[in-house]
Amino acid sequence: MDSNLVLIVITSYFLLLFLISWLTSRNLKSDTFFTGDRQSPWFLVAFGMIGASLSGVTFISVPGEVGNSNFYYFQLVLGYTVGYAVIAKVLLPLYYRLNLVSIYSYLEGRFGFWSYKTGAFFFILSRTLGSSIRVFLVAGVLQIILFDRWGIPFWVSVLITVTLIWLYTFRGGIKTVVWTDTLQTFFMLLAVFVSIVLVSQELGLSGIGDLMVKVADQPYSKIFNWDWKSGTNFFKQFFSGMFIVIVMTGLDQDMMQKNLTCKNLKDAQKNMFWFTNILVVVNLIFLALGVLLYMYAESNQITLPERTDDLYPLLATSYFSTFAGIVFVLGITAAAYSSADSTLTALTTSFCYDFLEIDKNPDKKKASTIRKTVHLSFTFLMFIVILLFRWLNDQSVINAVFLIAGYTYGPLLGLYSFGLFTKYKVKDRWVPILAVLAPLISFVLSSKSENWFWGYKFGFELLILNGLLMFLGLWLVRNKHT
Repeated sequence: MDSNLVLIVITSYFLLLFLISWLTSRNLKSDTFFTGDRQSPWFLVAFGMIGASLSGVTFISVPGEVGNSNFYYFQLVLGYTVGYAVIAKVLLPLYYRLNLVSIYSYLEGRFGFWSYKTGAFFFILSRTLGSSIRVFLVAGVLQIILFDRWGIPFWVSVLITVTLIWLYTFRGGIKTVVWTDTLQTFFMLLAVFVSIVLVSQELGLSGIGDLMVKVADQPYSKIFNWDWKSGTNFFKQFFSGMFIVIVMTGLDQDMMQKNLTCKNLKDAQKNMFWFTNILVVVNLIFLALGVLLYMYAESNQITLPERTDDLYPLLATSYFSTFAGIVFVLGITAAAYSSADSTLTALTTSFCYDFLEIDKNPDKKKASTIRKTVHLSFTFLMFIVILLFRWLNDQSVINAVFLIAGYTYGPLLGLYSFGLFTKYKVKDRWVPILAVLAPLISFVLSSKSENWFWGYKFGFELLILNGLLMFLGLWLVRNKHT
């Protein structure tokens, strides 16, 4: 693709984002950045959350990963449905009843100061790493199709990327993000549908029925794996998917902050229901796209790239039509920012409320200055982490995201499970120690599992193990009197 055309497309897209930012940043109240005035339409939140949940990882990594692990990822998606039901029926009623801005303030009332700070810290750690990885993936694609051709180094292109995110979110915060995520979801899904139509035509497929038959006939479309030793075994994937959703959405300030901008609990639950159904269908479409991409490459005798994450960008920018390439650029750009913009807002909210207690500051002008400084600081931190991940990463990004989640969200899973399903208090000062020990023990067990457990290999269910260890640790330091 012509680099000047790519630049025009991306520039136009950002002008649209800045227009939305300007429109949503008018008549702001002191807490609009954090709450969106709790006036977001539920259907808008539901549609926008699709883009934030999928991000660049699903957009690029899931279709490519089909070449490594068939449709096994869909086993994880099936588990998502149960996880979202738990969020809608258990966690959302809790958050609305307590009228929370930061969801981790629940832990202070339930256990105490150190539990509260531990929960907030692990969210900040996990989201900083996870979202930086997502932006890294998309920044790498933009580097190849645009910045490399102009001789601009990777660190400069990443700096431009995170600066643009900061610029359109620093005033309106979550109120802006709810609307920009809707736009970003639209462009992401448009890119996928255009790619599917194009590839189907190139392969001579006539209509949806023929497409579905051809995809189902491919060995890549195998969904279920019943080998208990495999990391992609059905039961491991299904239950991992359930708990991944509970922690990465229900215990995540980023995702819950959007839900809490709805007018009431009923709207938030309605949002979650429709979001779940649409997300399952969309993930299946992404997997089908992956099969079609491999069929297209084989049909045209295209050499597959070494990294599966590079397959979709390679075909879209070098072999597809100009129109399809433009839509892909819009989709990949949208994928980059649909996750990162809300993450920066959520990280700012959590740090300001959970550590700086900005809501207790009577000086609104000083509080606003603090919030802007924190927002800028997290933008810079994300920039540094992206560069570090480029240096360290050697695997599919989708796997890296869930691997990190398994270690960093485990303590949160244990804390909330213990808080919701027992009536015990705990010795609060032990909680940070337990939150470090649980991931460490999980790492040792995971690395030695094949030798110690008759060939058993941990997959994404490592998250469950981590959460269970945290739960057991809390049980051991519980106060015997409830």
